[in-house]
Amino acid sequence: MNQRKTELDPLAIGLLLAGCLLWGFQQVLIKATLLEVAPLFQASLRVLGATLLLGLWCFWRRIPLFKADGSLAAGLLAGALFAAEFTCIYTGMQYTSASRLTVFLYTSPFWVALLVPLWVGAERLRGLQWLGLLAAFAAVLFALREGFLAEHGATLRGDLLGVLAGLFWGLTTVVIRTTRLTQISAEKLLFYQLAASAVLMPLLSLGLGEVWHWQFSAFAIGSLLVQAVLVAFISYLVWMWMLGRYPATRVTVFVFFTPLFALLLGALWLDEPVTPGLLLALAMVALGIVLVNRPKNVGQSG
Repeated sequence: MNQRKTELDPLAIGLLLAGCLLWGFQQVLIKATLLEVAPLFQASLRVLGATLLLGLWCFWRRIPLFKADGSLAAGLLAGALFAAEFTCIYTGMQYTSASRLTVFLYTSPFWVALLVPLWVGAERLRGLQWLGLLAAFAAVLFALREGFLAEHGATLRGDLLGVLAGLFWGLTTVVIRTTRLTQISAEKLLFYQLAASAVLMPLLSLGLGEVWHWQFSAFAIGSLLVQAVLVAFISYLVWMWMLGRYPATRVTVFVFFTPLFALLLGALWLDEPVTPGLLLALAMVALGIVLVNRPKNVGQSG
């Protein structure tokens, strides 16, 4: 029987770094694929493929997905918020760079830190956590400043969609942590999010008048496979497995590597500009994540 660990071992560190690299790469991949596949159509194919794979996985592992356990309402809400998050991500990529949007997306931990204490009193913020939130807030304002100063409003529109995506991600986490969803399997929790998105996102795509072209290049096929199989199915399952096995505060600190990888890959592949303001915003978001997730008794052993 696997016991919960108190520290990150080499396996955990390797998986976390690989996951962050993959998530950063996904953002750049989404942006590159927009030239061929409309944003929400692309997102729809991603979640439809991942939902099918997850359903097959649960059938093979005999993991019940439809057993009544009182989690349906919360699960559907989490799924709707998950769909809203990725709607903002895929739509926002049309207007701003992958690196900029990812920095705004990873403000999610700060929304969680602000909102969870409203339901869980034991998780009230302390001094250094408030400092982390202030650093993140300043980083967002500083980075948005570049969007305001852009020659047209498209960059700002994309930046704001990135902020909204981070908010929806944070709200999804809040729903999960404050409802019966904490008592269900990781597979069922992921199924709620993917299945709800698989229903909602194609409807949104059609409602916005996106054209569904079914003739894809080899690049587009490879991109969709990476997004569906490696990211939405495998990496999300591994992430949830790690949250159940390793200390959540130590695991989540690693997420700041994702915008760093997105920034580097966006610059190398898409020639996206790396401005001093974006670098400063990234550093402040990273600092904020570390402070917000700082354990209560840092100086104590055990």
